Amino acid sequence: MMRYWWLLLLLMACKNTRKGAAENRAPLDTVNMVRPVIVTEAVQFDTDDPAIWINKQDVSKSLIVGTDKATAGALYVFNLAGKIVNRSGNLKRPNNVDVAYGLLLNGKPTDIAVTTEKETNKLRVFSLPDLKPVDNGGIDIFEGETERGPMGIALYTRPADSAIYAIVSRKSGPPDNYLWQYRLNGDDSGYVKATMVRKFGTYSGLKEIESIAVDNRLGYIYYSDEMFGVHKYFADPDNKDNRELALFARTGFKSDHEGISIYQSTDTTGYILVSNQQANTFMVYPREGAPGNPHQYPLLASIPVAAIESDGSEVTNINLGPLFPKGLFVAMSNGRVFQYYDWRDIGKRITGSK
Repeated sequence: MMRYWWLLLLLMACKNTRKGAAENRAPLDTVNMVRPVIVTEAVQFDTDDPAIWINKQDVSKSLIVGTDKATAGALYVFNLAGKIVNRSGNLKRPNNVDVAYGLLLNGKPTDIAVTTEKETNKLRVFSLPDLKPVDNGGIDIFEGETERGPMGIALYTRPADSAIYAIVSRKSGPPDNYLWQYRLNGDDSGYVKATMVRKFGTYSGLKEIESIAVDNRLGYIYYSDEMFGVHKYFADPDNKDNRELALFARTGFKSDHEGISIYQSTDTTGYILVSNQQANTFMVYPREGAPGNPHQYPLLASIPVAAIESDGSEVTNINLGPLFPKGLFVAMSNGRVFQYYDWRDIGKRITGSK
């Protein structure tokens, strides 16, 4: 049965028209495309964005947290075999999700998953791995703004003091200060609270900004300005430098720039992967930038994948066992699923990879 999984995906893609007009989609490159090792069980409504939680006591028990984007949606938790092992209560259109480690709640370091809840204009926070709400019903964001509708989120953990920040985007907004950054802390009742510390980021106005990724070690934020490019900023709000460091990935995209994932080869090198959504490919750029210019990003490769119109993605370089010894790449796909890729299959398609 599993040997024919990609034919089933093609059939599901034909039935799923949520992403846009059919004539704007590229056909799957079934000859050259990289195929996943595992396809997850389907969620109820509409997958959108995954995050990877590493179990530091036993990496074989690491988990994938993914959003099911609908008015009665939820966070789903999958094991490394792609099986659903947990689900949150109903959420009002959760969009993107990210994870962070060791937030102090009642004096106890707690791993968390944070998702945007678009229809309530809130952040929702859950402890991991048990997926229990720790937000006292949700945290209001973009308060006082006419245009709210939170969508994208990435969590930044500052290396110097392990402070955790949420960077959040929205459906629409002003041409400047489009993203807001919040410091996350525990309150006296053991719930998570958020304090807004920074507004930054330009917006082209062409479509929306959904995917955000943070390079914790190098201290950078990247976000996809759909139909325009990828922006780069400093991640530390205490830096006081809100200038745009780079704008790249301007060419070669069929339409939308979507999910961003950062693979670390070493402390300072690796790859930035950006979903070329309607082309069913991932565009790959050097994490360290070009020689002599860390803010210049030449295209290294365009990799066709089996994931259909991928919105969100995530990657880790951690050895997660025999199927993923060099790491795991997770991509959302039409058909209400996420796909797990062996990093070795991705890496060998990138120029200069080992």
